Amino acid sequence: MFKLENVKFKDILEIENLEIEDNLITAILGPSGGGKTTILKLLNNMISADSGKIYYQGKEIEEYNPIKLRRKVVMLPQDPELFKGNIKDNFRITEEITSSELSDEEAYENLLKKVSLPKSLSDNAADLSGGEKQRLALARVMLLEPDTLLLDEPSSSLDLQTEEKIINMVVKYAKDNCRTMVMVTHNPNIAEEFADRIINIEEGKVAE
Repeated sequence: MFKLENVKFKDILEIENLEIEDNLITAILGPSGGGKTTILKLLNNMISADSGKIYYQGKEIEEYNPIKLRRKVVMLPQDPELFKGNIKDNFRITEEITSSELSDEEAYENLLKKVSLPKSLSDNAADLSGGEKQRLALARVMLLEPDTLLLDEPSSSLDLQTEEKIINMVVKYAKDNCRTMVMVTHNPNIAEEFADRIINIEEGKVAE
């Protein structure tokens, strides 16, 4: 699905050759500041490499319309920003800005259940805790049904019990729907348990 060849980005990342396969759960591990998040941003063209080539489904990523690409390859950042308004507004706006058909309230409520967020659609998004905001942001990603999910520390604001439950849920979603998932995680145990492949990044390079 993705292929990186001689990719350099500032003094943060230097990848000679890296392939990320379709329909697999790939975990990216490594110390803080090692370039893990940078890789995710390159994969949906949020940032552009200084040199080298990145391919998505056999085509250079720069040849895609960035907006259309980010509808297929959706990234959930570590500290996601929510839209003003209530939880329902967040779902509605997400669909409107991506030109998606609007779903009904039952679909939204089912997503809240999937991410273990026991809230009403009328609850103000600004009143949610850090972990609750992260779960709502994850539900918004799932609402779009992207081909590829890029998750940057998706459980960093969650306690250990909730962390495993949420990761298990999103991995099951990806596998049941034949999606590709690339997940940056601080937790090697999560990577070992859920990932089909683990990539270690150290000082901006793929470690052997």
